[in-house]
Amino acid sequence: MDAVVFTLEPLPPFRLDLTVWVLRRRPDNLLDLWDGRVYQRALFLRGRAALVAVRQVGTVASPRLHVTLSAPRPVSDLVEEAGAALTRMLGLWTDLTGLYEISARDRKLKELVARFKGVKPPLFPTLFEGLANAVACQQLTLTFGIQFLNRLVRTFGPPFSADEDAPHAFPRPETVKDLDPEAFRALGFSRQKGRTLVDLARSIAVGELDPEELEALEDDAAVRRLCSLRGIGRWSAEYLLLRTLGRMNVFPGDDVGGRKNLERWLQLPEPLDYRGVEDLMAGWGGYGGLIYFHLLLDRLSEAGHLS
Repeated sequence: MDAVVFTLEPLPPFRLDLTVWVLRRRPDNLLDLWDGRVYQRALFLRGRAALVAVRQVGTVASPRLHVTLSAPRPVSDLVEEAGAALTRMLGLWTDLTGLYEISARDRKLKELVARFKGVKPPLFPTLFEGLANAVACQQLTLTFGIQFLNRLVRTFGPPFSADEDAPHAFPRPETVKDLDPEAFRALGFSRQKGRTLVDLARSIAVGELDPEELEALEDDAAVRRLCSLRGIGRWSAEYLLLRTLGRMNVFPGDDVGGRKNLERWLQLPEPLDYRGVEDLMAGWGGYGGLIYFHLLLDRLSEAGHLS
């Protein structure tokens, strides 16, 4: 086993623990692993799976991350790609000054943001992983969605090593595109979701759905493009805008859990609809997605998952 250690320096403030929890969402996530000190994840880099182990050694105000990159074969040529992937996934260079300035003028928001100061907006590393997350969690609780994704990763994701318990990287679209949709039934996916995953994987693998072209579109145009795909509706499209394209202004208005978190936080007497969420977010300067993430942390804290 070969290993190399390198350092990343996030834009302060930064807290690895909170950022990882926004990425993993549930304690039984088998892809994004967290033991209270170290974040581990198998990544597919240059045609093979490698393991990154990330530990914060600096303070929130002066953060530094030590990263150990390991694989059965030499890994020195993977350092740059691994660093870039982690920088994107953990939002290391995202500047949240605007959010902190807005929250300073809003008592309710100030209290929420102060509790979780240092969290960065994480992103799924690839378009296919983002789409697969959206498909898995459609019309289901997040808990069930994560369980489906765990099975998907363990069944079709490339393992970091030959060890039976080795972490697996997320499946590649090139692997999924030729699968029989029925293969997903054993993992708990419906026949329709299986067909959707295969179609999406094929579209990405053959270049019909280009991540760079999607990145270049404005929000409304990106939602329309995504909704033209099989099995992708408004919730999935907005979820992808936030969690894969990094559109921090997007609070997915059809997200039932997100709406409930918002209603609970604001102590609203009546349930919100999509338009109600839009109206509320308009008053917070385009930081709806960041509020969504902070409210997720609030619920995770209430459930006792945050130390």
